Amino acid sequence: MINRILIVRSIRKLLTLKPLALKLLMMVLPLFMVPVWAATWTQVEKQAKEQTVYFYGWGGHPQINDYIQWAAREIKRLNNVNLVHVKVGDISEAVTLILSEKSAERHSQGRVDLLWVNGENFAALKRAELLYGPFTDQLPNYSLVDKRLPVDIDFATPVDGLEAPWGVGQMVMMFDRAVTPRVPASASELLHYARKHPGRISYPQPPQFHGVTFLKQLLSELVEDAQVLQKPVDTIDFDKVTEPLWHYLDQLHKVGWYSGRRFPQSDQHMMQLLDDRELHMAISFNPAEAAAAVNRGSLVHSVSSHAFQQGALTNIHFLAIPYNSSAKEGAQVVINFLMSPQAQQRKADLAVWGDPPVLQSSLLDVSPEATARFDAIPEPHFSWHGALVDGWLKRYGYQ
Repeated sequence: MINRILIVRSIRKLLTLKPLALKLLMMVLPLFMVPVWAATWTQVEKQAKEQTVYFYGWGGHPQINDYIQWAAREIKRLNNVNLVHVKVGDISEAVTLILSEKSAERHSQGRVDLLWVNGENFAALKRAELLYGPFTDQLPNYSLVDKRLPVDIDFATPVDGLEAPWGVGQMVMMFDRAVTPRVPASASELLHYARKHPGRISYPQPPQFHGVTFLKQLLSELVEDAQVLQKPVDTIDFDKVTEPLWHYLDQLHKVGWYSGRRFPQSDQHMMQLLDDRELHMAISFNPAEAAAAVNRGSLVHSVSSHAFQQGALTNIHFLAIPYNSSAKEGAQVVINFLMSPQAQQRKADLAVWGDPPVLQSSLLDVSPEATARFDAIPEPHFSWHGALVDGWLKRYGYQ
């Protein structure tokens, strides 16, 4: 690598040149310089060899689990790093484990090395200083990320290099065009549709993630000023702001599935009910979910994903490293691979997972169905998630 002292001396000489000569030299100089992170990254890769990375992530989807197993084989082959997928029902289980280790003063050799984390839990981990980093700028493949995506913010919390983008989520509704030729384009149109087709519209029961996301999507349209949702919930009049949402749900439940006395237990449950035509709508946080399900034969070909005309609630799903990870170097190598064009291309394949990529589109050949293709509505501040769950349970949880 070019000697750093020599570079500094050369730059000093450059400053004495005329502007035109300086401009020309500054254009060609990067061609002869090794990126600053190169030597550091070489050391990370060297230290990562033979490390075992325990990756805590949701394990409720066979296609996702299979993809992670493929990635583990590739990472072992390319980097000699062992990746173990620890499947959890909710990532809060891993957050609780990290918190308990900190309470026990286990500040190294932690059991969690890598996290597939959501915005609410990221905010809690960051607030408690339980994350390693910043580290993202050190990852070679981070330079390939499409910075037009909201990769610097997570549920209104600045990322600050403490987690790396992995994929894009958008709140979409799946309809069967053979059953619903004209798809509702707004919350009011959905309510009108539900009244015309009693018992055919519902949503997953909060606190299930997709159910709460549906509430946030509705609130983003029904609230007088959506910017209020970017503020911490304890700084606003929650009852006043959410009053239109509860009024809407009161009406929806009257004409909804089981008259609002029962709710689907998950997004996968809704997809089955849609396929059985017991429901006319299913909900997903992946705009490619319908196309992927059609591709594998789980849904009929007339099913497709849609968003309200206003747009789709959108966020990035991230990967983070706990502060007490026993394999920080290995975790970074894993993340860097998962952000590579090879891994992002395969992840976007409808026959594999169908998760929208975070890289610049020019680097990949991805079908339109496997992209974040709807207008984006920002996620509310992370504090709204728990507040909406509590508000919903208070009003409807007794049923």
